[in-house]
Amino acid sequence: MPRTAQQADTDNPTGDRRRNLRKPLLVQRVRLDDGRRVFFGYAKNISQSGMFISTVNPRRQGEQFDVEMILPAPFEMPLSCRCEVLWVRDFRKSSNLEPGMGLGFLDLPDELVAKIGAWVEADEERSE
Repeated sequence: MPRTAQQADTDNPTGDRRRNLRKPLLVQRVRLDDGRRVFFGYAKNISQSGMFISTVNPRRQGEQFDVEMILPAPFEMPLSCRCEVLWVRDFRKSSNLEPGMGLGFLDLPDELVAKIGAWVEADEERSE
Protein backbone atom coordinates (compact mmCIF):
# COMPACT_ATOMS: atom_id res chain seq x y z
CA MET A 1 0.00 0.00 0.00
CA PRO A 2 1.43 3.47 -0.88
CA ARG A 3 2.52 5.64 2.01
CA THR A 4 0.96 8.99 2.67
CA ALA A 5 2.90 12.24 2.97
CA GLN A 6 2.43 12.16 6.72
CA GLN A 7 3.78 8.62 6.98
CA ALA A 8 6.74 9.44 4.77
CA ASP A 9 7.58 12.47 6.91
CA THR A 10 7.54 10.54 10.18
CA ASP A 11 9.09 7.27 9.07
CA ASN A 12 12.65 6.51 9.96
CA PRO A 13 14.50 7.01 6.64
CA THR A 14 16.44 3.82 7.30
CA GLY A 15 13.35 1.84 8.30
CA ASP A 16 12.73 -1.71 7.18
CA ARG A 17 9.66 -1.03 5.02
CA ARG A 18 11.77 -0.96 1.87
CA ARG A 19 11.80 -4.03 -0.35
CA ASN A 20 15.28 -3.30 -1.70
CA LEU A 21 18.48 -1.83 -0.31
CA ARG A 22 19.16 1.76 -1.39
CA LYS A 23 22.41 3.51 -2.10
CA PRO A 24 23.08 7.25 -1.97
CA LEU A 25 23.32 8.73 -5.42
CA LEU A 26 23.46 12.33 -6.53
CA VAL A 27 22.21 13.08 -10.00
CA GLN A 28 21.77 16.79 -10.42
CA ARG A 29 19.59 16.73 -13.49
CA VAL A 30 16.64 14.38 -13.67
CA ARG A 31 14.10 15.07 -16.39
CA LEU A 32 10.50 14.11 -15.65
CA ASP A 33 8.06 14.43 -18.54
CA ASP A 34 4.34 13.70 -18.36
CA GLY A 35 3.50 15.29 -21.71
CA ARG A 36 2.25 18.49 -20.09
CA ARG A 37 5.38 19.90 -18.50
CA VAL A 38 8.99 19.06 -17.92
CA PHE A 39 10.48 19.04 -14.42
CA PHE A 40 14.12 18.92 -13.43
CA GLY A 41 15.11 17.66 -9.97
CA TYR A 42 17.81 15.89 -7.97
CA ALA A 43 18.00 12.13 -7.46
CA LYS A 44 19.28 11.39 -3.95
CA ASN A 45 19.21 7.60 -3.67
CA ILE A 46 18.40 4.61 -5.84
CA SER A 47 17.47 0.94 -5.58
CA GLN A 48 16.61 -1.62 -8.18
CA SER A 49 12.91 -0.81 -7.70
CA GLY A 50 12.95 3.01 -7.52
CA MET A 51 14.55 6.24 -6.37
CA PHE A 52 14.02 9.34 -4.27
CA ILE A 53 13.80 12.72 -5.99
CA SER A 54 14.45 15.76 -3.80
CA THR A 55 12.06 18.62 -4.58
CA VAL A 56 9.86 21.16 -2.81
CA ASN A 57 7.26 20.66 -5.58
CA PRO A 58 6.66 16.91 -5.73
CA ARG A 59 4.11 15.37 -8.07
CA ARG A 60 1.01 13.76 -6.61
CA GLN A 61 0.95 10.18 -5.38
CA GLY A 62 -0.13 7.85 -8.18
CA GLU A 63 1.02 10.11 -11.04
CA GLN A 64 3.05 8.42 -13.78
CA PHE A 65 5.58 9.98 -16.13
CA ASP A 66 8.77 9.34 -18.06
CA VAL A 67 12.12 9.84 -16.32
CA GLU A 68 15.46 10.47 -18.01
CA MET A 69 18.86 10.93 -16.41
CA ILE A 70 22.48 9.94 -16.80
CA LEU A 71 23.61 7.56 -14.07
CA PRO A 72 27.04 8.44 -12.63
CA ALA A 73 29.97 6.02 -12.25
CA PRO A 74 30.15 3.09 -12.17
CA PHE A 75 27.30 3.07 -14.73
CA GLU A 76 27.89 6.23 -16.75
CA MET A 77 24.89 5.42 -18.87
CA PRO A 78 21.42 6.83 -19.48
CA LEU A 79 18.42 5.68 -17.51
CA SER A 80 15.09 6.16 -19.24
CA CYS A 81 11.88 4.59 -17.97
CA ARG A 82 8.32 5.15 -16.82
CA CYS A 83 7.88 5.82 -13.09
CA GLU A 84 5.05 6.20 -10.61
CA VAL A 85 4.98 8.42 -7.52
CA LEU A 86 4.63 5.98 -4.61
CA TRP A 87 4.85 8.49 -1.77
CA VAL A 88 5.32 12.20 -1.19
CA ARG A 89 7.03 14.10 1.62
CA ASP A 90 5.99 17.76 1.69
CA PHE A 91 8.24 20.54 2.98
CA ARG A 92 7.81 21.26 6.70
CA LYS A 93 9.93 23.66 8.70
CA SER A 94 9.73 21.35 11.70
CA SER A 95 11.06 18.31 9.81
CA ASN A 96 14.70 17.26 9.44
CA LEU A 97 13.76 15.14 6.43
CA GLU A 98 14.18 16.44 2.92
CA PRO A 99 11.00 17.09 0.89
CA GLY A 100 10.50 15.09 -2.26
CA MET A 101 8.92 11.98 -3.71
CA GLY A 102 9.60 8.28 -3.85
CA LEU A 103 9.35 6.90 -7.37
CA GLY A 104 8.85 3.30 -8.40
CA PHE A 105 10.32 2.10 -11.69
CA LEU A 106 7.62 0.61 -13.93
CA ASP A 107 9.55 -0.55 -16.97
CA LEU A 108 13.25 -0.37 -16.20
CA PRO A 109 15.10 -2.93 -18.38
CA ASP A 110 15.96 -6.15 -16.50
CA GLU A 111 19.66 -5.73 -17.30
CA LEU A 112 19.77 -2.32 -15.58
CA VAL A 113 17.71 -3.61 -12.63
CA ALA A 114 20.33 -6.33 -12.11
CA LYS A 115 23.25 -3.88 -12.42
CA ILE A 116 21.74 -1.46 -9.90
CA GLY A 117 20.94 -4.32 -7.50
CA ALA A 118 24.48 -5.71 -7.67
CA TRP A 119 26.00 -2.24 -7.19
CA VAL A 120 23.87 -1.50 -4.11
CA GLU A 121 24.46 -4.95 -2.59
CA ALA A 122 28.22 -4.74 -3.14
CA ASP A 123 28.33 -1.45 -1.28
CA GLU A 124 26.24 -2.91 1.55
CA GLU A 125 28.65 -5.88 1.91
CA ARG A 126 31.65 -3.51 2.12
CA SER A 127 30.00 -1.51 4.91
CA GLU A 128 29.25 -4.55 7.10
